[in-house]
Amino acid sequence: MQKVTFNNKYSPFFDALKANVDNYFKTNKIEPTGNFKLYLKTILLALSAITIYTILVFFTPAVWISVLLCSLFGFTLAGIGFNVMHDGAHGSYSNKKWINNLGAFTLNMMGGSSYIWKIKHNINHHTFTNIEGLDSDIDIKFWMRLHKDQEYHWFHRFQYIYFLFFYGISYFMWVYYLDFAKYFSSKISTTSLRKMALKDHINFWISKIVYTAFFIVIPIFMVGLIPTIVGYSIIVVVCGITISIVFQLAHVVEDTAFPMPAEGTNKIDNEWAIHQVLTTADFATHNKAISWFVGGLNFQVVHHLFPKISHIHYPNISAIIRDTCKQYNVPYKEYPTFLSAVRSHIMQLKQLGVN
Repeated sequence: MQKVTFNNKYSPFFDALKANVDNYFKTNKIEPTGNFKLYLKTILLALSAITIYTILVFFTPAVWISVLLCSLFGFTLAGIGFNVMHDGAHGSYSNKKWINNLGAFTLNMMGGSSYIWKIKHNINHHTFTNIEGLDSDIDIKFWMRLHKDQEYHWFHRFQYIYFLFFYGISYFMWVYYLDFAKYFSSKISTTSLRKMALKDHINFWISKIVYTAFFIVIPIFMVGLIPTIVGYSIIVVVCGITISIVFQLAHVVEDTAFPMPAEGTNKIDNEWAIHQVLTTADFATHNKAISWFVGGLNFQVVHHLFPKISHIHYPNISAIIRDTCKQYNVPYKEYPTFLSAVRSHIMQLKQLGVN
């Protein structure tokens, strides 16, 4: 696809937003990166993951306990992704680059590639949100139709029923298929992958090998083939559904926009910041437990406008953005509860399942 641009010659909305947010940090004399709350959360999540893994692999608890622990392990991995990896990959975890890189590298420990993720998510998704052909987050291919301009197949009419199956296998597919497809094709959707340095190639392959050793090979030796298959399946399905649901609720719901660039100019009418607000929705922002677990990704509007601000600050920044949106008459979308957002996502899938 030809390069898409935004109407950024004049950006009064984002200029006002940035001034208001900068003033918040200056007035309160705080850094926009993470603080002790994030560091404590990281320690808790890391210790939880290590403890659960150790019990499952080396102590072989009863079946029903193992099932519960595998489910909890899946949630814990998702929590690490939401809180540690995500902030690290955006450079918002710390004001030290090496700490951010370490946070991002937790994705490699979970079988992914932080190198590919940064291009796929930070560049493609955050720049071209909900634009068909450029935003790889809505490019699930064939079985799922997340944009009205994507190819229609008769079975899409049932996607609002079977979507959980594909969300459930998404983590496994990410680790063992999608990363490799991007690696060997050197493409993410229609965007060419930047040339990887030698260290990036080494990190990619070592990460896949070490992940496979710890999550599949060692467990087979310790607990057997069938228990490993069952346990690993529970882990990846729980983690996959959790990650997919949280990210889809932010963009693929009834009230978000899916703008297409104008023919000829290939330009989006709005400035980039307004585009982000129109294509993004918050959910359950008053639920502190959800906010804690998903790393503030339920404050998705804040995150898309200011990805280099740690999620620890999102509740306060959200209030500033809401006020600025009212001032500039930019609609701010939010679903009051997690379930209301899930319902809207299902309805959106149902609508997109009709040709």
